[in-house]
Amino acid sequence: MRTSRGDVKDPKLAKEGKKRYEWADQHMPALRQVREVFSREKPLKGVRLAACLHVTSETANLMRTLKAGGADVTLCASNPLSTQDDIAAGLVKHEGIPTFAIRGENNKSYYAHLHQALAHQPSVTLDDGADLVSLLHTDKQYADRAEQMCASMEETTTGVIRLRAMDKDGVLKFPVIAVNDATTKHLFDNRYGTGQSTLDGVLRATNILLAGMTVVVAGYGWCGKGVAMRARGLGSQVIVAEIDPIRGLEAAMDGFRVMPMREATREGELFVSVTGDTSVLRKEHFARMKDGAILCNSGHFDVEIDIKALKKMAKRVARNVRTNVDGYHLEDGRCIYVIGEGRLVNLAAAEGHPPAVMDMSFATQALTVRWAVEHQDRLTPHVHPVAKEIEDQVASLKLASMDIQLDRLTPEQKRYLASWEFGT
Repeated sequence: MRTSRGDVKDPKLAKEGKKRYEWADQHMPALRQVREVFSREKPLKGVRLAACLHVTSETANLMRTLKAGGADVTLCASNPLSTQDDIAAGLVKHEGIPTFAIRGENNKSYYAHLHQALAHQPSVTLDDGADLVSLLHTDKQYADRAEQMCASMEETTTGVIRLRAMDKDGVLKFPVIAVNDATTKHLFDNRYGTGQSTLDGVLRATNILLAGMTVVVAGYGWCGKGVAMRARGLGSQVIVAEIDPIRGLEAAMDGFRVMPMREATREGELFVSVTGDTSVLRKEHFARMKDGAILCNSGHFDVEIDIKALKKMAKRVARNVRTNVDGYHLEDGRCIYVIGEGRLVNLAAAEGHPPAVMDMSFATQALTVRWAVEHQDRLTPHVHPVAKEIEDQVASLKLASMDIQLDRLTPEQKRYLASWEFGT
């Protein structure tokens, strides 16, 4: 239902959505503390903010936090299959946050919603894949808006890759903060969040037994590390495919078999692509896969599995053989299964990352928005890191919520670390 306050599937889902994001809020203590501070101090008063994020219960609590800080916020989806319709409805009805997101929306609606978010005339954007930033740079109707931007925050590895390329080419028109690169984001969210939620999506969609299964993980960045670690923990035999020598060596020393994807396709039963690149699983690989191989993607964009090539190879495509699973029947009698149309499996087939890990990512996100607004006069049109003091603050909030205390240096230890005179 489209109104000036948003475009959601069904406003009647709002009550259930509110219940779900309030449940998630109980597991996001760091973000709750940030919201309490924001409510008192209103550091974002007067800021117009547009966010293009996965519309989940955790995102709802981030948006509530930014609004509590005084920001005038609007939200759209960053992926057509990642929206949770009850959350979108709850944000519109109960939080008064215009939300433009419908699960399964087509390409035309998806981009209409992006434009609706930019019609809010934001001075700050939050991106999950750099779609808003890309439009601000490529669509002529936003030429003036780009010049008035304070900053943008980028939440994903894929988005940061795109933005660094823009920075390198000298075309970036305003500052961007690489929130994804924050230690309190990628070390936990990408590793533990992606690791757990990816396999959650696989299991919900297929109900397969991972114990004893050969799982091939394409990419051994932080997300790939998490998937490989969790798959092994469930008893899988894990193979890692990599292009980077350091990561390949790391995977080998972590105890995984490492080989090119062309070789791994002979052995794999479940394939998980998590690289941020295109055509990671393609025609030459499909031709070598076992009958019944299952494919999924946990990278941001649906380009990692070459679905078009697979469709051309298939004599028949069986849609929804299980919810969120399509079967591609090949001429030689084999069938290859794809989960979630090759889109983000943890959100297409499950609920995404657990709130406890998104707590750190979104506390970092909220505090970085405040930092960017406060430091806008000193920020240049480049990709900037998250400030160290924000990282330390978020980690300290999370440790306190877990009732964990750290040691402190003694005065003697501080002097020793600050000196050069002491020898062996």
